[in-house]
Amino acid sequence: MTNVPFVGDLLANSPTNWGKWGDDDEVGSLNYLGPEQVLRGVSQIKTGSVFTLQRLIGDPKGDPVWPGRSPAVRSQLLDESSWDNDDAPQFPGGLHYADDTINAFLQGSTQYDALGHVWYDGLLWNGYDARGTVGGLSKASVEPIAARGVAGRGILLDLARFRGKDHLDKGETFTHEDLVACAESQGTPIEPRDVLIIRTNFLQLFFEQGDAFYEGFVEPGLVYSPELVEWFQQMEIPNLVTDTIANEVTSDPASGVALVLHNALMRNLGVVFTEICDLEELAESCARDGQYTFLYTAAPLKIAKASGSPVNPLVIK
Repeated sequence: MTNVPFVGDLLANSPTNWGKWGDDDEVGSLNYLGPEQVLRGVSQIKTGSVFTLQRLIGDPKGDPVWPGRSPAVRSQLLDESSWDNDDAPQFPGGLHYADDTINAFLQGSTQYDALGHVWYDGLLWNGYDARGTVGGLSKASVEPIAARGVAGRGILLDLARFRGKDHLDKGETFTHEDLVACAESQGTPIEPRDVLIIRTNFLQLFFEQGDAFYEGFVEPGLVYSPELVEWFQQMEIPNLVTDTIANEVTSDPASGVALVLHNALMRNLGVVFTEICDLEELAESCARDGQYTFLYTAAPLKIAKASGSPVNPLVIK
């Protein structure tokens, strides 16, 4: 699209939560999830059913990643064949063992974004200088999120099922009003400080199409509007979780700006993003028993100065 506006101009009047939790805050809207919210999440547990939301790393069918990133590579260093050679390590008693490594983008699997992951105008979340990202994030890295952890009431918003589809289509958009309508159709309205978990099942196309999935790459997702941003702020949403790679429609259909909500919600409001989740087993369970709320918990890896981290979110119903 020609004449794409600068994101700073598009968001010139967008609200921020900078300074709301002090000048040194690095976890943003996760501050909404205090002990009361944790207990509110615990109160949703009815059966003790547990669901993990991480997609398999090293899936034989492929690992979906953002274009330009490559999937993780696991390498075997030691296995039983290592002891076919005379130079294998020797231990008293004859112990043998397996050992391996992984080479991966920290945001190349189910993952949490650090609040300093994106920015414009040279400023990160809470007004931190973007020069502080040089060589690693000195502020608003994923480490404070990992150290804190995430726990609260989660709500699944099954947009695909709500729209009567197996999966949403490329570039298909939805708004906060659609989220509200979806929740009401499921019989459980969205409440303030809920962790929003949005199912599109879009990544089914990755497994069906292979490399063709990335041709004309544009994901479905939330679409920017001032009203949507204001709704997120008023509802005090702490964490946005999706099964897509980037949590929002890739390019704004009106302005052409890429990933507007990464800046409007993450940079400006401190909403934490979680991406590439596998929501299929959870969605099937919710559709069966009609329970769409639960305890949502997550703890990304503690990695110093990192802009993101792999995670295996845990849901208990």
